[in-house]
Amino acid sequence: MKESKEDHSILPAGSGTGKSPGSAATRLYSLDALRGFDMLWITGGQKLVFALATVTGWPLFEWMNSQMHHVEWNGFAFYDMIFPLFLFLAGVSMPYSFASRTARGDSRRKLYLHTVKRMVVLVILGMLVNRILELNPDNLRFASVLGRIGIAWFLAAMIVLNTGIRWQVAWFWGLLIIYCLLMLLVPVPGFGAGVLTPEGNLAGWLDRLLLPGTMYTEFNEPEGILSTVPSVSTALLGVFAGHLLRLEREELTGLKKGMIIIGAGIISLLLGILWGTFFPINKNLWTSSFVLFAGGWSLMLLGLFYLIIDVRKIKKWAFFFVVIGMNSITIYVLQNRILRFDIIRDFFLKGVYDLSPATVQPFISSLGYIAVVWLFLWFLYRNRIFLKV
Repeated sequence: MKESKEDHSILPAGSGTGKSPGSAATRLYSLDALRGFDMLWITGGQKLVFALATVTGWPLFEWMNSQMHHVEWNGFAFYDMIFPLFLFLAGVSMPYSFASRTARGDSRRKLYLHTVKRMVVLVILGMLVNRILELNPDNLRFASVLGRIGIAWFLAAMIVLNTGIRWQVAWFWGLLIIYCLLMLLVPVPGFGAGVLTPEGNLAGWLDRLLLPGTMYTEFNEPEGILSTVPSVSTALLGVFAGHLLRLEREELTGLKKGMIIIGAGIISLLLGILWGTFFPINKNLWTSSFVLFAGGWSLMLLGLFYLIIDVRKIKKWAFFFVVIGMNSITIYVLQNRILRFDIIRDFFLKGVYDLSPATVQPFISSLGYIAVVWLFLWFLYRNRIFLKV
């Protein structure tokens, strides 16, 4: 489907003239670039880092490769950042999206219908990625990454549409505190309260009890029911950044906005570490400490990209990421189940691959895959074809 590139176009936050990036007339190029940076790692970037570590043996690439895997349970690696960063960025977009729709005359009813439609579409896409059309009862997983994004974004949108900023902040902290208390104080049959193991935690027990179909692992569903509660706060944290970026005040320059966001990220990171001393940082459970820790990194990355791209206007390097970011959901769905980019890569590069030394082959394979994916997305970008959900 063809769409104009207006999903995050900026409309007036007030009556100002838009003197800083992120105000009335400016498009946040950094938002698309950061989303593309985020998606790169699951569209071949992870394998490229592995190849670089294998080919060179350099300590830097070996360390980077160690970060390209999810932590099994408690703890945090760079790869654990991809999902919460994407949800955070969806939250950043929300104030812009609602302002845009309101400015073009959408009623509150239309805004509600838009949020419901978006949630339903993402839930359905998530189930399609999980192969629900195979109708295999032994592999019928309803929970999904896209479903989590859709539901969390919808619930955050309901809060944003019906409350002011103070209540939004109250919801943010309230959800994190309530989830923490539930996980630590509510006893699980056969285990007791506060047992945060894969087998004994409350979220996993509820998923085993209530979720239809299969789960991601025997004991836990990372995109399960109860752990959706704190994920709403991840989206709300992005909303707060979006509110700040849309503010139009004479004294609030783009530089100040970027520095405030980075400073907030550092504070969030430290609070996450502190909270993690009694409620561990854990992506599988989406713990409150994980929300703050991952949110801290998300804020700092957003602030950095915003300062470099939208404030300092150093943009050319970011085009590579923007092409990916403009069709992030498209490529996530297509590469997982529909288009075999590896076959296209092999069609063009198999001869070069076979003639290359064995140590270099992983590098050619991963770089070729990224090139094929990017060229496909560039074709969509060039022809202004965007999947708008």
